[in-house]
Amino acid sequence: MSDFLLSSSLFNLILEQNTLSTNLKFMRSKITLWGLLFSFLIIQVHAQQVPTPKSHFGFEIGDDYKLANFSQTEAYFKKVADASDRVQMTSIGKTEFGREQPMLIVTAPKNFPQLARYKEISQKLAHAEITREEAEALISEGKPVVWIDGGLHANEVVGPHQLIQTLYELASRNDEETLKILDEVIILLVHANPDGMEIMSDWYMRKEDPTKRDQNIPVLYQKYVGHDNNRDFYMNNMSEATNMSLQQYVEWIPQIIYNHHQSGPAGTVVAGPPYRDPFNHVFDPLIITSLDAVGAAMINRLHQEDRPGYTRLDGSVFSTWWNGGLRTTPYYHNQIGILTEIIGNPTPSEVPLVPERLIPNNGTPYPITPREWHFKSSIEYSVSLNYAILNHAVRHGDELLRNIYLMGRRSIEKGQKDTWTLYPKNAQAIEDAFEKARKEGKAKRPTGWRSGLPVEFYEQVYQDPARKDPYGYILPADQADFPTAIKFLNALIKSGIRVEKATADFSVNGKSYPVGSYVVKTDQAFRPHVLDMFEPQDHPNDFLYPGGPPIRPYDAAGWTLAFQMGSEIDRIMQDFDGPFEQVPYGQIQTPPAKPLANGSGYLIDIRGNNAFMAVNDLLKAKVKVYRTQQEVNGLPAGSFYVGSSGKKMLEKAAQEYGVYAKPASMPKGATEIKPARIGLYDYYGGSMPSGWVRWMLEQFHFDYKQVFPLEIDQGNLKDKYDVLLFIGPGIPSVGSRGGGRSQPDSSEIDPQYHHMLGNFSAEKSLPQIKAFLENGGEVLTVGSATELAFHLGLPVSDALVEMGSDGKETPLSGEKYYIPGSVLEMHVDNSQPINYGMGEKSYIMFNRSPVFRLDPEAANQGVKAIAWFGEEEPLRSGWAWGQSYLKNGVTAFEAKIGKGKLYAFGPEITFRAQSHGTFKMLFNGLYK
Repeated sequence: MSDFLLSSSLFNLILEQNTLSTNLKFMRSKITLWGLLFSFLIIQVHAQQVPTPKSHFGFEIGDDYKLANFSQTEAYFKKVADASDRVQMTSIGKTEFGREQPMLIVTAPKNFPQLARYKEISQKLAHAEITREEAEALISEGKPVVWIDGGLHANEVVGPHQLIQTLYELASRNDEETLKILDEVIILLVHANPDGMEIMSDWYMRKEDPTKRDQNIPVLYQKYVGHDNNRDFYMNNMSEATNMSLQQYVEWIPQIIYNHHQSGPAGTVVAGPPYRDPFNHVFDPLIITSLDAVGAAMINRLHQEDRPGYTRLDGSVFSTWWNGGLRTTPYYHNQIGILTEIIGNPTPSEVPLVPERLIPNNGTPYPITPREWHFKSSIEYSVSLNYAILNHAVRHGDELLRNIYLMGRRSIEKGQKDTWTLYPKNAQAIEDAFEKARKEGKAKRPTGWRSGLPVEFYEQVYQDPARKDPYGYILPADQADFPTAIKFLNALIKSGIRVEKATADFSVNGKSYPVGSYVVKTDQAFRPHVLDMFEPQDHPNDFLYPGGPPIRPYDAAGWTLAFQMGSEIDRIMQDFDGPFEQVPYGQIQTPPAKPLANGSGYLIDIRGNNAFMAVNDLLKAKVKVYRTQQEVNGLPAGSFYVGSSGKKMLEKAAQEYGVYAKPASMPKGATEIKPARIGLYDYYGGSMPSGWVRWMLEQFHFDYKQVFPLEIDQGNLKDKYDVLLFIGPGIPSVGSRGGGRSQPDSSEIDPQYHHMLGNFSAEKSLPQIKAFLENGGEVLTVGSATELAFHLGLPVSDALVEMGSDGKETPLSGEKYYIPGSVLEMHVDNSQPINYGMGEKSYIMFNRSPVFRLDPEAANQGVKAIAWFGEEEPLRSGWAWGQSYLKNGVTAFEAKIGKGKLYAFGPEITFRAQSHGTFKMLFNGLYK
């Protein structure tokens, strides 16, 4: 751009010529005229250099029936970056399909030479490891960083297209507002799902007749997990999540992260901040009030522009409780995460008539009336909302920088002293303590409308050492499955958490720990995320009204990753230190490489999940592998034995996987195993739970094939498969008349997708599954797929029912029993081969999961429980209403059917590839 500006010398020459005029008034008017011409020329040259979207795509962004794909979009990004000195394009990493994931840095040209410094300032303020005086100096020097993304959910096509239009506006406009934004803000425009945009847009545009275009794609719009790509931002399994997390929590650490989604609630245009209760109790209060501030800027701008239909608070379902989303994980890092959900698609639609939405209230102050709606309006709303946030950053830039520092500093200080988080359970403990004292005659409830309880009951709870927050956590290096503990640590590291590693042996509280152990302390800026990953979530009882139905959480109610991973972690309740060195922020860790001792054979410990990687490598190399049937050399039953022929591959396992085989002789009773031929059930459009398992199987080196309903219906399954996996949805409930998933006519789609069509049916599919089992096949079901047991008429029943007045069983109502996604604990029969390597108890992800009762005749028919709830309440993290209904309920069972076996796991043992602690329950079943 600077190459096209008039030089200062030329401008001075013009001024000199003007001074020859003897008429001062005329001279001044000429100077003004030349100044105006100069400004106009600058604007015109800049506008000519930045290509318009229409010049590149052939249509305006927002035109009806038009979508750009990612290849076109990427090319446009490059054109704009090449043409404008306001834009720098970079890749933040590869997607799961191998595309480059772009990020565009947009700011004034004068700011680019100082980008590294602005990034450094953003990091230092976010980490808050400096004094207030040092922070204020950096605040004066720095600039706020604002992240705006689009396209995460590829069927939500407004997102990536508003990103295109926003880039053009920022790169081409020369109005005072835009120039001030560019001067004062560093803007990161990030495409969140390039693969999905390519899939969705190509599919939509494939038909010549625009009125027949649709978004009913045959596959998931992220290689493995589709819509669940927004459920991965504390685990960071997928490449795209890792790419973005490293920018958000390690590199740039923006103060505002704006995540575009759709669609808005019926009868509105867009849902945005502030959001409904509850919010997570580990947040700094500035997070909530900052959401109010940014939300006010957004809604005010729309109202100023006479754009109705913005809803907030209880006008939508979105809260700030859950961790794991692109806009929710930032809260745990003291960042302002913004979500909007907007209506609109390239196929024109209508704002429907929803009478209650026409009443102005605090949730929707300016209702929208029913009308026709076009894609262009959604783009315009989105760009306005982007500008509202950017203007907020201009006006409150120093405040944004100061607040992230203050929140981080407070987090550090909380971690350096005894601190009690204000959990609902603590408030209840105060009530319980007072009620106990009242019954014992030791206290009376105060009277008067302004009266509270005596303060000693507060002190009784909030000075209780057992209730305070830990000072940190230690992950011992000598635990049985250290590689999985390192995977947990890497999830934290990708999220910007400060992790330390022991450089020598040390001891804390009389317990010794070996060199190489890891430490995560809570005296760090991102303390909320640390607590959230290690400690239980305490979701409040949230009902529509007292005694009424529960209000469903936006996602999970509890998710504590430390529990899901099943790692050995010690909570340290007082300040501690040792020979610790900090792992550089963002540096991924690997298990220590160790040499393999000489031996005539080797034992591999089943307790380590990575053992399956080593075993699968050995089996693919045609090395014989055996499994033990009882404890051998201190290793539990189910451990693997390999002869000396596998030494070379075991050396690789010791170097790369953290699998350290022990020299041993052939154990008595060990049986040879072979890789099973695995079929993984899926269907047209793609199953997300099945997709997570696809990714898991690949990570642990299992070969598999996808199986669709048409192949099942064709029969002869035992000729091709030894094991069939049904994970989550896809099997209809018994007696259901539903037609299954909506599908196109085969004539409307490419033949390469025809094999995906069809639905699992009781009439055609079930007989083939039964024949597969009777012929010696194995079927493993998880979650709702356990409905297969009822189709097969097994002697099991639903435990979560009650007898109605008509003598018929009905599901428990939400007023009596409700457990959304939460972490529970169950008992495990680890003597069963399917549970080899498990402990006697296991944390499980329970997501409104099935629970069973075995009928009296079950044992005689070859059905037995392999996991169950006990007498105690099983909730460990989240929300569980009516836990008494779970007492002694069966969570998993196996059933002999002919020569084969059916396994039914009610809990989510493969939940979003996070629940490593229960992976073995799947993997154990994948060998012959």
